[in-house]
Amino acid sequence: MSQILLVDDDKEFTDVASNIIEFLGHDVEVANCLEEAYNCIEFQRFDHILLDFMLPDGSALHLIDKLNTHDKVPFVTLITGHPSVKSIIAGMCGPNVNYLVKPLQREDLEQVLSGKSKARKKAKSSAITKHFDCLVGESAAMQELYQMIERVGKTNANVMLMGESGVGKEVVAHAIHTASNVEGPLVATNCGALSRELIGSELFGHEKGSFTGAVGRKIGVFEQAQNGTLFLDEITEMPLEMQPNLLRVLESKRVTRVGAVKDTSVDCRVISATNRTVEEIAQSKVLREDIYFRLAVFPITIPPLRERLADIPLLATAFIEQLNAENETNFEWQNAQLDQLKAYGWPGNIRELRHAIHRAFIMSDPTSNKITLPKNFESPFAKNQMTSNQVTAGQTIDDVEKELIRVTLEKVEGNKTLAAEMLGISTKTLYNRLNAWENQAQG
Repeated sequence: MSQILLVDDDKEFTDVASNIIEFLGHDVEVANCLEEAYNCIEFQRFDHILLDFMLPDGSALHLIDKLNTHDKVPFVTLITGHPSVKSIIAGMCGPNVNYLVKPLQREDLEQVLSGKSKARKKAKSSAITKHFDCLVGESAAMQELYQMIERVGKTNANVMLMGESGVGKEVVAHAIHTASNVEGPLVATNCGALSRELIGSELFGHEKGSFTGAVGRKIGVFEQAQNGTLFLDEITEMPLEMQPNLLRVLESKRVTRVGAVKDTSVDCRVISATNRTVEEIAQSKVLREDIYFRLAVFPITIPPLRERLADIPLLATAFIEQLNAENETNFEWQNAQLDQLKAYGWPGNIRELRHAIHRAFIMSDPTSNKITLPKNFESPFAKNQMTSNQVTAGQTIDDVEKELIRVTLEKVEGNKTLAAEMLGISTKTLYNRLNAWENQAQG
């Protein structure tokens, strides 16, 4: 039996929560403000404190500071109605603090009080920072991305995310939603996965009997995302004939369900995503120009993994820690293995890296803490992407070297420092090669 202190100014919540805590076999004391909580911890020791983040007379951080002066610090679970709190104060409170978001279920309380919470296990992990509670990486490219997310999060501007497949566009959408601190939910749908017949119903909803199979009213994703964020993945795969309907909603902020007579007001930020570049969008004409300018008020290009090689050890550690927490294992990376991960180009980006690590995790001996990596990571998809740059019989070493450097520079958009790192040579050597070929061409 544990001694629990529940600190929250919502009486309806404390009545329900304290009954659940007692049912689970614990003793519970209730405080409605910081002052009452101070009095409780002054005269009684608690094993666990469930603490509302915002109280009438101050922040939960004040109580945590006071607890840190005690000889035996109890475990603390912050309870909040705002998911963004986790990203704001992560790392400030130390490994003895967990987080729960209202509304709570009995299972939530049972997990944190029994010490089996996954969140608690994650809190014990290393000092990897999860920006906006979901993004990992400290490279210059990611710092620039964080700055853009922070700035656009303070506005209601529509955002278009562009980047290669697997770079984490949906995760970035989640980060923007978190940075926005809006009341409504994040609702996601994939425009490329919807049939032409059903896309209107998915986006805008329908009324009962509006078409065969419409046995009841359906609320579309625009209405579901009210006061929140709507994420439209693979936006460039939306049929052209449906795009004028989308444009109308973006301009008027009103939707008309299929089969309805009256329209409905909607208010949400739209984040769209595509793996096409702006040039490809314009040339292939998969997206109307007026739609593009409505959706891409603030375009963000997410860097591929090969442009932020320094983040690979952080990502690999974050992934293995998550797998450890889920499976109660203790696998750790060796420095040589992290170097091996950095040496590969990862054409499938973070999705491919996560897949490779998960596969290695499954193949590793569970009685050991050593991870077994495969000899190589190359996928059949990577081979298909490289067919246009294959070596052919009769080419000289010089020709092959030129082609390799040309392709690498093209991939990193002319960044010679990054190209040299990917090629495993010094920047000086790369410049010497380029200058020599230039002199040959001029001579």
